[in-house]
Amino acid sequence: MSQSFCPVRMEVVRVFIAVSLAFLVLSVFGENMTGLSPCDFPAIYNFGDSNSDTGGIAAAFYPAGQPSGETFFHQPVGRASDGRLIIDFIAESLRLPYLSAYLNSIGTSFRYGANFATGGSTIRRLNESFFSNGVSPFSLDIQIVQFDQFKARTSNLYNQTQEQFHKSNLPRPEDFSKALYTFDIGQNDIAAGFRTMSDKQFQAVIPDIIEQLATAVQHLYQGGARSFWIHNTGPIGCLPVTLHYYHQPTPGILDEHGCVIAQNDVAKEFNWHLESRVIKLREQLPDAALTYVDVFTAKYKLISNAKEQGFVDVRNICCGYHEDYKHVWCGNKDKINGTEIYAGSCEDPSLYISWDGIHYTEAANHWIANQIIDGSFSDPTIPITHACHMG
Repeated sequence: MSQSFCPVRMEVVRVFIAVSLAFLVLSVFGENMTGLSPCDFPAIYNFGDSNSDTGGIAAAFYPAGQPSGETFFHQPVGRASDGRLIIDFIAESLRLPYLSAYLNSIGTSFRYGANFATGGSTIRRLNESFFSNGVSPFSLDIQIVQFDQFKARTSNLYNQTQEQFHKSNLPRPEDFSKALYTFDIGQNDIAAGFRTMSDKQFQAVIPDIIEQLATAVQHLYQGGARSFWIHNTGPIGCLPVTLHYYHQPTPGILDEHGCVIAQNDVAKEFNWHLESRVIKLREQLPDAALTYVDVFTAKYKLISNAKEQGFVDVRNICCGYHEDYKHVWCGNKDKINGTEIYAGSCEDPSLYISWDGIHYTEAANHWIANQIIDGSFSDPTIPITHACHMG
């Protein structure tokens, strides 16, 4: 859905003013803290799944309806949340506009980057359907192909057109090498592994999945990209929609915070392989600045300290109906035992970590973004404003 409506634009303007003032101060202190000057990223190019999808899957298939987007945008804008995602807060921290989805052609500007993420995307292409399992046809290799086409076509248009109005909505060709390239993908590969393989079988294919992500990074590097910000995958064993099935678990199934130990262990192994591959990429791509971001630990920190941070129990879901093994997903209606159920949202989403059982609320996304943007969970330990520098 287009984000060009007046109420949204006014809200965005107010946020940009506040963020600009804050980061003017941070940029001064940032140079003193790191000994390096802040980077001047002109654009962000993002690749990922629903954790960072700003409207791609909604543009390709069915647009999200109410109550998604109710907190910040006050209307559905293609995000799986009540408001902003981590990628939105990243854009704010770099004083850039929110990313338009590559697949959304209505009212979009790509001057400051583009978002190729779509809900349900995987790193490794799966022979499954969006309509049966929710798997996006836009796997990472397809997103990279889309980027290549985007780069070639917009550069050609920019160089050919004489109209400044048209140029203002297109990326400057020279900005592609200066942009920040962000990755937040892998959760759906793990989910598919749980669904279709034994733990041993999936562990055997993890190196191949990670290698495909490394291939994507190498391809972008060969095309001129130099700054990469790579998220690992979150604690999938803590998702409330999963915990719903563990009413009376046997001892040893859940950890002290109620998360499924075995599922989180698989995510940790996935992340170990990813971090190891990023370290190797630093050797293979000598001019690249590759930042590995431990989102798993940041998210788990919030989950394990939910009440201290002002959130309700991590099992609680703001939007959706999930009881007695029956599910009505956020914003949908269904009949259960002859009674029509509308899965609306809670009264105050800011008190919840989970928006719909799988995705996070704006409040949780904001909390997590604040943890990772300053570099506290990064290797090397540098804030995102300095991510063009090699550690």
